[in-house]
Amino acid sequence: MSSERRYTPTHEWIQSLGEPSLMRIGITDFAQKEITDVVFVELPKIGKKVPQGAEAAIIESVKAAFSIYAPMGGEVVAVNSDIESNPALVNSDPYGAGWIFELRVDDPAQWNSLLDEKGYQALLVSGTGGGH
Repeated sequence: MSSERRYTPTHEWIQSLGEPSLMRIGITDFAQKEITDVVFVELPKIGKKVPQGAEAAIIESVKAAFSIYAPMGGEVVAVNSDIESNPALVNSDPYGAGWIFELRVDDPAQWNSLLDEKGYQALLVSGTGGGH
């Protein structure tokens, strides 16, 4: 598993933080554009266990609230408190300063069930993505 990102059909990204079980999660650029102006992020509690595909956080924009799902199952070990005070970071830097939470994953093999960059781009082109 490299430092590449993987993606979900519901437009979350996940990236290894250098060890196989520690991952950072956020939403894709496509998702932040669909959501538009983020005004609030309900972060998960540190220590919360989330199964793969379960709701982990909620993003509220000027138009609606959107569930953020865990791309892999595990325990929340960190949250991005910067986006509590500055939720616009999710829009301005979705792959950097706008990350949402970090997980210590239970099963690193779940990585293989996620989309790579090419697969995610194909999903966007086909318009078959779900979620947000």
